[in-house]
Amino acid sequence: MTSVRPIILADATLVDPGSGREGRGSLLLRDGMIADIAWGASPDAPDGAEVIGCAGAVVAPGLVDMRAFVGEPGAEHRETLKTASEAAAAGGVTTIVSMPDTNPVVDGPAIVDFLLRRARDTSIVHIHPAAAITKGLQGREMTELGLLREAGAVAFTDGEHAVASAAVMRRALTYARDVGALLMPHLAEPGLVGTGVMNEGELASRLGLAGIPREAETIMLERDLRLVRLTGARYHAAMISCADSVEIVRRAKEAGLPVTCGVSINNLTLNENDVGHYRTFCKLSPPLRHEDDRQAVIEALAEGVIDVVVSDHNPQDVETKRLPFAEAADGALGLETLLSASLRLVHDGRLSLPAMLRAVSSRPAEILSLPTGRLQKGAPADLALIDIDEPYVLDKRELRSRSKNSPFDESRLTGRVQATIVAGRVVFDRRADGAARAA
Repeated sequence: MTSVRPIILADATLVDPGSGREGRGSLLLRDGMIADIAWGASPDAPDGAEVIGCAGAVVAPGLVDMRAFVGEPGAEHRETLKTASEAAAAGGVTTIVSMPDTNPVVDGPAIVDFLLRRARDTSIVHIHPAAAITKGLQGREMTELGLLREAGAVAFTDGEHAVASAAVMRRALTYARDVGALLMPHLAEPGLVGTGVMNEGELASRLGLAGIPREAETIMLERDLRLVRLTGARYHAAMISCADSVEIVRRAKEAGLPVTCGVSINNLTLNENDVGHYRTFCKLSPPLRHEDDRQAVIEALAEGVIDVVVSDHNPQDVETKRLPFAEAADGALGLETLLSASLRLVHDGRLSLPAMLRAVSSRPAEILSLPTGRLQKGAPADLALIDIDEPYVLDKRELRSRSKNSPFDESRLTGRVQATIVAGRVVFDRRADGAARAA
């Protein structure tokens, strides 16, 4: 199944999250594109076409993950473009936006060009670099957004670092407006985060851990949205995590501001109780919040106030995670489990399958102005074949990432990718002898 000959995906449950249409049908893939789509029927098979029988499994656009750390350059011991892409393919993710907090920082056109060339050589999925908002992620001097965008950066963020200066953020938003760039900053006011390591509240007090108040997020969000109103720039809040942030974004959208936002799959499916007995795999930024906040972001996603769900893939090695909770690094794996964890909301009846898939495929593609994320004739053949009812227990030893810090380790999940297709090529096939194969 490694050839580039035409492929027919026959007898599938087709889900187009862009239109919300769902039903039985088949697809013809040719020259890296969806050449034909037959709802309730089968397209004519060209000579030499490979037919993949789907037996009713879901075929949907591949996932578009707007926030993932991929290691290169400088942190290859945590992850590489190759291992990140293999983990992504195993999770049905066909497009990754890589974070700029590498070594060196992605703050110059030459580094963007390096990442694009390196990804072409080693990655089996699409990787689009996000570049830094400020030089060296220092929050003081703005990068050349226009040149970086011309080099291939699809968005701008300082990764896990917040832009603390309102003046710098205003200049960045003004320049981003003029060059058509998208800013998607991390929301964590450094002075309020301080030495905090988990959500501020009763549980943090009982565990003897310093807390991070919700205001560390909401103050930055309020500030940025006022600057958006001042400048008119497009703005994407990378990850919100609490009920107060939901209301702030809701008001901004109702006022007509050009604002979108995302939520981490971790904040959508886990809460502060999952920290348990100091589980460092659940030490994250933003931190896991109270269950009331989790319920609020689920409702906001269902209503469309929250636009996208991201993996916030942040691999850490044992040296940075096998430490006392307060000393461990933030971050968790997410590429390989993004889809399975998101399906929890579908199985719980909180979201329809098309709505969930929209948040992880077509909507992020729209925000980033990418052509993927659609199940339509003429769209790129970036697809995932999914058995939404397959149960399994996650074993971190089977993860394809170089690191193993998954907060879902030993969790029971339902729904799994069976095959992933990128540009008309099968790059992952779980069904082949029960194992994955990369093409």
